[in-house]
Amino acid sequence: MPLFRTAPTSARPSRLSPLLPLLKAAARPAAAGKSLRFTRSLRRLAMAAGATLVVAGPAQAAGFDNLTRLTDKGFIVSAQARMLDTGETLASVNPDQQLTPASLSKLYIAGAALDRFGPQYRFSTRLRSTGTISGGVLTGDLVLEGSGDPALTSEELWRLTEELRFRGIRRVEGRLLISQWRFGPVPCISTDRCNASRRSSNAYDALLSSAASNYASWCVKVMPGAGSQAPARLASCDTTQPTEIFDNQVTTVGAGGKSAINARRTTSNGRDTLVVTGTIAADSQPRSIYRAVSNPALYTGELMRDILARAGITVTGGVDITSTAPPSSAAQLGSVEGKPMQELLTRMLNYSNNFMADQLTLALVGGSQATLRQGGAKLETFASAIPGHGPLTMYSGSGLTSQNRTSVSGLVALLDSMYHRPALFPTFVAGLQAPVNGPMRFIRRGSETFRNHVMVKTGTLNNPVPVRAISGYFRTQSGRWGAFAVMVNGRAAVPYLSWPQVLDPVAEDLTAMIERN
Repeated sequence: MPLFRTAPTSARPSRLSPLLPLLKAAARPAAAGKSLRFTRSLRRLAMAAGATLVVAGPAQAAGFDNLTRLTDKGFIVSAQARMLDTGETLASVNPDQQLTPASLSKLYIAGAALDRFGPQYRFSTRLRSTGTISGGVLTGDLVLEGSGDPALTSEELWRLTEELRFRGIRRVEGRLLISQWRFGPVPCISTDRCNASRRSSNAYDALLSSAASNYASWCVKVMPGAGSQAPARLASCDTTQPTEIFDNQVTTVGAGGKSAINARRTTSNGRDTLVVTGTIAADSQPRSIYRAVSNPALYTGELMRDILARAGITVTGGVDITSTAPPSSAAQLGSVEGKPMQELLTRMLNYSNNFMADQLTLALVGGSQATLRQGGAKLETFASAIPGHGPLTMYSGSGLTSQNRTSVSGLVALLDSMYHRPALFPTFVAGLQAPVNGPMRFIRRGSETFRNHVMVKTGTLNNPVPVRAISGYFRTQSGRWGAFAVMVNGRAAVPYLSWPQVLDPVAEDLTAMIERN
């Protein structure tokens, strides 16, 4: 097998010619101590020449034998595993095929966000006004200027409110104006989010806005009622007076009974209703249910107004939304910084949070009224600078868009690139999880070697075709680092593809590679 993937002879770039003596030398035996150093040098020269190094190894043909059996069931399988010190490819199956990566897309936004902002960057949300302050009264609109912070919560809104209190403001003679000028409302381009504008039975399809808070989701707390067969008690997790409407269809059952609660959010005439059904045992602890809101900026405004009221600050003019930035003459009355980027990325990757991923994708764009496709273009530009990556098509950073396309060779190139950036790699790898103790319990499978020696991100889609994808790093028994990527796509909506069908053979194949190296 050739050391380089190259064009046909007639089309080969002449810039590879200086490497030919090295290629010939690489075919000759070398002392073990010199071999590794030589291969590293060869790899660096090859990357500088724009070629993709693929060092042949005895395991390459057989490395993914267990995984490739899925092709007999009609699935498309693509996989690659590579050592990061030498560039040696341990195993490869259709590595350049463009497939849907699902949530492996989040690896790109993690890398691009670190590249653009750095690990310590913080989003800053501000209160501004062009009004005047006299005798504890702000005369004019109070503007909350959203920054696109993907983890803005009630806590930060309370801190903003405290800054108004410190200034002695007790009344706003004007509106509470929520500015989502950076992005929002963002046009939906995936079925999940388009449906969520009308109804939602999940939180993962939360809509996007630079002024969103609490992950753009309602939270309702369900508690047992006064006795058996009594209606359950419902309360908002965030406000004293719920701004959403509750349709309570939850019944309290006897102690020790079954608690099974379902909820859906519906929207009519601009108002959200949470329909909560099921049963809750009399001795049950309160249960929290989360569902995507239909208007993230309006939700933030109503939440902020409630917090202001609890702090003794009255807003006389109600809540309104604007897509216009405050004028430069507007005074800053309060500012709060969010969590550092390294913490945002750990949460986003560990829990595969779609809302956070796409908020960060939009933040890459800059300017006003950013769209997800523009954010996707930024991710494509980021990947184009990675040696050996190849084509990339991104419509979102979350992976909810089934139009996203990449290859396993591209994913491994991304992982390789981040590994060789010492200032960014610790944050990047911290977002991946080891199967032995990661928060996603479904990956706790495979051998002890697999569970303790890999750090992974997974991706799942069920429509329009099933997608199961997994990628990350592994450490061999001798302590060497490697990277791998696996994508399995269906050809139609059926047959269904379960995670054990993919994860078990991947674990078996990688275990053999880890133990051999």
